[in-house]
Amino acid sequence: MEHGSMLQDALIYLAAAVIGVPLAKRLGLGSVLGYLLAGILIGPYLLGLVGEQKDVMHFAEFGVVLMLFLVGLELKPALLWQLKGPILGTGGLQLLLTTGLLTLFGRLCTLPWQESIAIGLILALSSTAIVLQSLQERRQMQSESGRSAFAVLLLQDIAVIPILALLPLLALQPAELAANTGLSGWQQGVVVAAAISGIVLGGHYVMRPIFRAIAQAHMREIFVAAALLLVVGIAVLMESVGLSPALGSFLAGVVLADSEYRHELEADIEPFKGLLLGLFFMSVGAGINFHLFADHPLLIPALVIGLMLTKWGVLMGLGKLLRMSPSQNWTFALALAQGGEFAFVLFSFAGQTGVLSDATTALLTLVVTLSMALTPLLLIANDRLIQPRYDYRPQNVTDEVPPEPVANPVLIAGFGRFGQIVGRLLHGHGIGTTILEQDPSQIEMLRKFGYQVFYGDASRLDLLHAAGAHQARLLVLAVNDPATAVSIIETVRKHFPHLKILARAQDRPHAHEILRHGVDRVFRETLGSAVDLGVEALTQLGFRANQAWRAGQTFKRHDNRLLHEQTQYLDDEHTYINKSLQYRDILADLLQDDEEEQARIRTHAWDSENPQDHKEAT
Repeated sequence: MEHGSMLQDALIYLAAAVIGVPLAKRLGLGSVLGYLLAGILIGPYLLGLVGEQKDVMHFAEFGVVLMLFLVGLELKPALLWQLKGPILGTGGLQLLLTTGLLTLFGRLCTLPWQESIAIGLILALSSTAIVLQSLQERRQMQSESGRSAFAVLLLQDIAVIPILALLPLLALQPAELAANTGLSGWQQGVVVAAAISGIVLGGHYVMRPIFRAIAQAHMREIFVAAALLLVVGIAVLMESVGLSPALGSFLAGVVLADSEYRHELEADIEPFKGLLLGLFFMSVGAGINFHLFADHPLLIPALVIGLMLTKWGVLMGLGKLLRMSPSQNWTFALALAQGGEFAFVLFSFAGQTGVLSDATTALLTLVVTLSMALTPLLLIANDRLIQPRYDYRPQNVTDEVPPEPVANPVLIAGFGRFGQIVGRLLHGHGIGTTILEQDPSQIEMLRKFGYQVFYGDASRLDLLHAAGAHQARLLVLAVNDPATAVSIIETVRKHFPHLKILARAQDRPHAHEILRHGVDRVFRETLGSAVDLGVEALTQLGFRANQAWRAGQTFKRHDNRLLHEQTQYLDDEHTYINKSLQYRDILADLLQDDEEEQARIRTHAWDSENPQDHKEAT
């Protein structure tokens, strides 16, 4: 019965998402608000199609963990180090000022100082999930407001660790705390340091060989399973030592940002992240307790408005301090003016440790939920009402600047015996190349030689985008497998029609298949070397070197014309064979005519150089 209930709940959640989100997008409300509204509708306080949200929320919060892992993959350690100023400066000031004001407000409401500090710290946090998703949909992550918002969110995620450590101290004596956790303060610090060091060192020295070994199995589902295992394992590790799973996954992403498997990890985890984040937003909407709202019809709206105004005021002040433009400052302040998803965990923890009462926890959880639900509406109002006042063109009408632009003009798909020769020739002329390779053993070698290499199947659209196919001018298709080559051609011709394709073919049938798919620049890997050998054979048999070379060039031109013409008759064996016989005779005539023409040229040249000898001879 329970199993059936789980399937029924899954059906309801999926149906609500499929119906609600496209409808919200069509109305210009965005996907986040669509998920929230769908959750409100099916929740226990309206239609009652789904029940208690605690178990679902615990599962859905893994979507936030996956999201931060993907964010980490976009940030190389060097780039993260460059952001240390905004993270510590802007993020630190926001946390301190907001916590101070909210703590002061709690004291004015006659709350004990322990409760006031706990509430201030928890409510100072903003929603990483809603803010990043909303800014990404608007393509504002690379704007001034987007970068500043990311710095603040990152500092808040880091701050979850000391907040978790501080909350028990507000309720228990240190001796009682040690008895409950089994660890003293310095021991807990050692465990935390060991966990973080394990993630950094393991990601750098252990995970790459593991992913390489898995990739050699050429089973994508196992690679997907390994990626999920990595994130789940880190989340479990961080939870076991009392740290934020989301922060641990972010750190692992940063460590793997330089890995050749980065884009494959992104592509494999992205679908799971999208589904679980959607489930998270729906759970937030379904968790809005309208009965509690009805019991406090004035207090709860006042607390929501007070919280969002306080955070908005602090953020506007920080924006002016950072000399943001007014339009960017409004986006920055409104995006972060809500409570965050970590508040659900922290409020629950504060209740368990006796810092906050159950009634206070329930009330503030509802306040945070409503503030999160209002954020997409505030950002829509910002786009439509506030930004036009500054004669400001919204960021979502421009393309987002990629975090790691790839400007190489040539992509080489497949870097085996054939692709290497092409790459070395181009490299020798100073032409930048980006390599797409699926053989893990090749990748390590290529990185040692300084090539820019992307691991994965070059027929995948996301990998081509990441490698810069939209900016490149030429694709050298040098993969071994004919089926993969055809798949790459179809993807490139559909999504990157500007990209010229030079294709390698293993043999004549492979060349015919490539020509049938619209690529007319085909190079058979054995033709050039076989003709070169034939030219040398003619030379050894007494032909002059230039005569043998011309014969080789004539043969290649003739055979390529035959290849293109035969492609039209692949389904007609009789005509195909007749064409081959016809062209064989034509080739013999061409070579004979060329030899006679060269003989006439040589005679004419001799006569021109020795006119007296010619006269005496005649």
